[in-house]
Amino acid sequence: MSIIDQTIEWFGEPNRWSWTDSAGVPYRTVEHLQFSLLALAISAVLTIPPALWLAHYRRAQFLATSAVNIGRAIPSFGLVILFWFLASRLEVDTTFWPLMLALVALALPPMFTNTYAGVIQLEQETVDAARGTGYREWQIMLRLELPLASPVILAGARVAFLQLVATVAIGAIVNDGGGLGRYIVDGFALGDPGHGEILAGGIAVVVLALVCEGVFALITRWVTPRGLAIQSRADART
Repeated sequence: MSIIDQTIEWFGEPNRWSWTDSAGVPYRTVEHLQFSLLALAISAVLTIPPALWLAHYRRAQFLATSAVNIGRAIPSFGLVILFWFLASRLEVDTTFWPLMLALVALALPPMFTNTYAGVIQLEQETVDAARGTGYREWQIMLRLELPLASPVILAGARVAFLQLVATVAIGAIVNDGGGLGRYIVDGFALGDPGHGEILAGGIAVVVLALVCEGVFALITRWVTPRGLAIQSRADART
């Protein structure tokens, strides 16, 4: 039986589409998204407020630039293994914390950098005009800079989230859950009979990443201020 036939047969198993069976694709997809969304939320809480404040006062530009290079240099798999090793040494639960800490660490650089860049690229005249109308500094940050920078911030969140989706799959090596990546790990454990499961797991991860990409594009379009969206389209045409 070819690997394509094995994959089709694997997808055709009745329990494969159960929401309650831990071997089901829907169950694993929800598990995959839970890890990814929780890590993204934690990263947003840790990065957006300080990045917004620093960009508003034009501070720590070197830190914002360095965050990009740090994010590119961090190997996802190595980070997962490092946190798993530390957790096992400290006798901490290794089924959740190693993967979660690795995910948060990977999401921090793009979230911080894009928030900082989105705010600092705003025209100073706009900020000065708001300040001249009586806006306080915190009002300028929350009511002006944050909404106007939202497309750039969401672009960073999209990059971070897609990286998280990919890393959760890798994390199945050290995590009993592991979402859709569990199929890939289990397939390798089975050897030749598991080739279909490996391919199926890879397809599931790719489809999930593409769907998430589309959802983020819709969210970005929805939250972008109308005037800013019109200006962006005009700039694109010119």
